[in-house]
Amino acid sequence: MPAKSAAQQKAAGAALSARRGDQPVSKLRDAAKSMEQSMTEPQLEELAHTKRKGKVEHASKS
Repeated sequence: MPAKSAAQQKAAGAALSARRGDQPVSKLRDAAKSMEQSMTEPQLEELAHTKRKGKVEHASKS
């Protein structure tokens, strides 16, 4: 499942970084924190490695 927005891709990257131990989990906020807790590493990788070109910054909630 590719990221739907640049913000989602960035949050997945931050969660993946914390999962791998590159940054402390305590530095994560909001979506990144919930992603880190609820998603597997392969799922986070898939979202984080989505191309950002052409993505909207924030997807609509509807």
